[in-house]
Amino acid sequence: MDIEVITICGSMRYSKEMMKIAEELELKNGYAVIQCVYNVDGQKFEGIDASILDKIHRKKIDISDAIYVVNINGYIGNSTKNEIEYAKNNGKKVIYHEKEDKKI
Repeated sequence: MDIEVITICGSMRYSKEMMKIAEELELKNGYAVIQCVYNVDGQKFEGIDASILDKIHRKKIDISDAIYVVNINGYIGNSTKNEIEYAKNNGKKVIYHEKEDKKI
């Protein structure tokens, strides 16, 4: 059995949901999930440059077979849109949690 590696992407407003979804993707779907740095409490990460987190997340996408976009109620924020484009430009499959009706 070939196990796909996926990176989970989505808005931090859905941090708690993303953690549960990641668990389900591994336990029920057999994916190896690379998770993000969750900001569950909405705190500011003092002394951490957002561009560093972006570079780290892109590296996670680089080593993945696909990304899994958590688009609850169809919401996809700007950072996630950029991650989707990055994944597509690098030949990665994009899987949406909820059906995506429009092209990004």
